[in-house]
Amino acid sequence: MQKITKIRGPISVLRRSDVDTDQIIPKQFLKRVERTGFGEFLFYDWAKEPGWDLDPNPILVTGRNFGCGSSREHAPWALEDFGFKALIAPSFADIFYSNCTKVGLLPVYLPEEDVADIMDNATDVEIDLDAQLVRWNDREAAFEIDPEIKRRMLNGLDDIGVTLSHEEDIAAYERERERPGPVTTAL
Repeated sequence: MQKITKIRGPISVLRRSDVDTDQIIPKQFLKRVERTGFGEFLFYDWAKEPGWDLDPNPILVTGRNFGCGSSREHAPWALEDFGFKALIAPSFADIFYSNCTKVGLLPVYLPEEDVADIMDNATDVEIDLDAQLVRWNDREAAFEIDPEIKRRMLNGLDDIGVTLSHEEDIAAYERERERPGPVTTAL
């Protein structure tokens, strides 16, 4: 996972609320076990609509309750593979939010008024994870994030990385447990 400190750049706007994971990546594309190759199928059904245009910018700004529905990991994979590095919305489904943070896709909660202002008036946005600020035009808004999630994202640690950061402790525990012969229990 890549370390995240700041994400800045142009935004893509998706003016829809209650976007479920089946809309993000439809079920017929879930046959892969790798995390790559899903971006081309992002919003597959909507992409067929006349006038649909969603550029693969670093930041997607969208409506409330983004990522609701089934808890498929493929939805953050598809968003990341398409090119997004961060998402800004008034709210996210809980499991979707967690799945995003585990792959290095930064979900940012902002009040609806700020999200609407960004959608209507911004072209470029900066998300400063360390300072927990989103900046656009001459404005900024603070956002909350769990301290452990922030630490993991700042250091580029996925679940395996977190485990490996305790490698010495794990090795010491394993050495302590080593005994000659089988382990027996008294009956």
